[in-house]
Amino acid sequence: MKETWRYLAGIAGPSGYGSNSTAEQVIQDSACLVPPHLTAIITGATSGIGVETARALAKKGMRIVIPARDLTKAAGVKEVIQKESPNAEIIIFETDMSSFVSVKRFCSGFLALGLPLNILINNAGIYSQKLEFSEDKIEMTFATNYLGHYLMTELLLEKMIETAEQTGIQGRIINLSSVIHSWVKRDAFCLQKMLSPKNYDGTRAYSQSKLANILHVKEIARQLRARNARVTINAVHPGIVKTGILRASYKGFLTDSLYFIASKLLKSTSQVCQRSLVISPVKKDSCTYRQTQRLQVR
Repeated sequence: MKETWRYLAGIAGPSGYGSNSTAEQVIQDSACLVPPHLTAIITGATSGIGVETARALAKKGMRIVIPARDLTKAAGVKEVIQKESPNAEIIIFETDMSSFVSVKRFCSGFLALGLPLNILINNAGIYSQKLEFSEDKIEMTFATNYLGHYLMTELLLEKMIETAEQTGIQGRIINLSSVIHSWVKRDAFCLQKMLSPKNYDGTRAYSQSKLANILHVKEIARQLRARNARVTINAVHPGIVKTGILRASYKGFLTDSLYFIASKLLKSTSQVCQRSLVISPVKKDSCTYRQTQRLQVR
């Protein structure tokens, strides 16, 4: 309860930022620490938190790579960002995070460009109220929120380690998770139960995917430590935010009314994406970066 009140009040945590902090504040504060001309891949950057993250990093002078299922929306985001930051380099790939073939195609295409890779932000996510399957015959929420990002991370990890070794700039991988992962009890984590329309529950599917994101972070962190790689991975709970996922979770007159009232306490995407931006690459031997709170894994 104490943490909840601190969150609502916007009191700063260990990172030095609170829930009322914005992306712009983080960018300004890290100006002396974070070198420009880095390359960042941001999934889900055509809406919500992803757009704000891309906009803020582009303003810092970073090259932004956007894997997007909807090229029209991606082009719109690119246009908006470049109006604000005319020199921003935005690269778009058509990518469906729920499809293994599409994720592999994206990774091959990106690697073929011969660019460095400093930051990977696994941000894309969906919430589905009904049972749906990906083209690989996997439950859609798990395929999109977890498996697609797992595969992308695996295929790009060596490039990130190589970039960090060559530049001396520590790489960052960030998984957007959620505190809702804690709703999954040890004896209730069962994907098989989600494969029947009769048993399907959208909230359970979403929470299981977010727990998987965190377990993925723990394992990759272990591997990176074992290799003494100059890359870190973190799981971040962004807070409760006004995004399409939250809105899609509840429908109907009563829930619409409750959402309207509750939204006055929710955070904007600019306030929320600062949690991803707090964990920014820094030059070798420079000041220690500020830590995010809650779900961080080093």
